[in-house]
Amino acid sequence: MKNVYCSLFGHDYKVSKNVTYHVKEFKCKHCKSELTMDGNGKMIPLTPKFKEINSILSRVHNKRLKKSQQFFVANS
Repeated sequence: MKNVYCSLFGHDYKVSKNVTYHVKEFKCKHCKSELTMDGNGKMIPLTPKFKEINSILSRVHNKRLKKSQQFFVANS
């Protein structure tokens, strides 16, 4: 029934996770299909490969944010 709704009215994607400032993961409110953004900014299906890539990218991004915040606090 949920797939019928999406096929008639289209998906209703909401951001489920912010990986970085530019990369996000999306999930349909009705059918629970998941998408992510590729390197060109296009929305593509969230496969296990892209889940792993996003996880690593998020970890690197958060480390850099933490490091830059410590730098600005130390120099203030």
